[in-house]
Amino acid sequence: MKTKYQKLLQHIFSKIVPFSLGEVDRVLPIFSFQTYEPKEYIFSYGDTPDEVYFVVEGIGRYFYIDKEGKERNKSLVRTGGAFASVSTLVEGSPSPFYTQAITQCTTGSIKYDDLIKLSENDRKWGDFVRKIFELLVLKKEKREAGFLLMPATERYQLFLSEFGEESNLILLRQVAMYIGVTDVTLSRIRRVMGLT
Repeated sequence: MKTKYQKLLQHIFSKIVPFSLGEVDRVLPIFSFQTYEPKEYIFSYGDTPDEVYFVVEGIGRYFYIDKEGKERNKSLVRTGGAFASVSTLVEGSPSPFYTQAITQCTTGSIKYDDLIKLSENDRKWGDFVRKIFELLVLKKEKREAGFLLMPATERYQLFLSEFGEESNLILLRQVAMYIGVTDVTLSRIRRVMGLT
């Protein structure tokens, strides 16, 4: 019998590529599921994770810690997203960042080598891997354009639009880091928008 998380993973994957129930069922045995509590690390700076962790429930973040010990959010991830260190998977180098659950977060993980084997042996899995990389590149392009072209208020509005009701689950400090402003600036933006 499939668990709740296996069903959620199947639903998430089918949004990306129209898999049949049997196509996802066949590969579920090579996935492992784990639940992380808020503030728990999925993997850390210097680790060499060889898996892709698909988020089946919850919200997490990628972040750096600079030389002064200050955290900087690289990205926020919610249900349907994934945690991975592409530099580790492709080059074998240690992860340059940390990944952490913001809310309780459950992942379905698969070894990257297994995912690549699936993609080489099955057209739909090949399409799936291509599409997740395309989605990653699009997300990076949009985020970069936001930082270079949008004022902070617009970046915050974009964050609210993207995360909707889930935005209330993320600490304002995390949001400020994500949109590249100080806590004080975010408070000012929220006050002007009538959100405080």
